[in-house]
Amino acid sequence: MENNFFELNIETKKRIEFVDVTARVLDIVKKTDVKNGVCYIYVPHTTCALTINENADPDVVKDLEMGLSDIVRDELSYRHSEGNSPAHLKSSLLGASQIILINDCKFILGVWQAVYFCEFDGPRNRRLFVKIVNDR
Repeated sequence: MENNFFELNIETKKRIEFVDVTARVLDIVKKTDVKNGVCYIYVPHTTCALTINENADPDVVKDLEMGLSDIVRDELSYRHSEGNSPAHLKSSLLGASQIILINDCKFILGVWQAVYFCEFDGPRNRRLFVKIVNDR
């Protein structure tokens, strides 16, 4: 079994931002010899997350932002002195990793699905790690 490990740089421009990274990660897969396998994606930041969700209607991302902001209120009396506790909570709710199956050099995703890098404490320069494991 052959393993491939990569790093992507993600530059966010807003405090809260969902960045579709599907094509960038799939480009990495296509540069390897992996036709069938698994793609592990991980973000090593405590105020970011990864999610797989709809990419056809941009209102879905807006609704995700609004819903998460409604669940995790900014005006609470948080103890963390940096002032970014809501970002930590949102990151914990969504999680820091995703797993995507690869078949015939393509991701097995639903018709409307995309992989989103979720920034909750931007703008910043971030890292995204990708590990691709071949089935053979």
